[in-house]
Amino acid sequence: MLTRLSDTEFATQEGTLYPLLSKMRRDGLVDYEWQESESGPPRKYYELTTKGKTQLAELNDYWQSINTTISQLGR
Repeated sequence: MLTRLSDTEFATQEGTLYPLLSKMRRDGLVDYEWQESESGPPRKYYELTTKGKTQLAELNDYWQSINTTISQLGR
């Protein structure tokens, strides 16, 4: 995630990302699974839960609505 974010306007650091993931887990939006790594300690792999996918869809709809409104105002 950090690598993908580093190439965007949303570049962040571990100190920001991991507390957000912890909160999202407490809220039931993501879950994780430990997997062994050949190059070091085990790693956590995060995945959206059903609740997380629902919230993401709602946020996408809201974002589309905002984009539409801004586009209409810019005409």
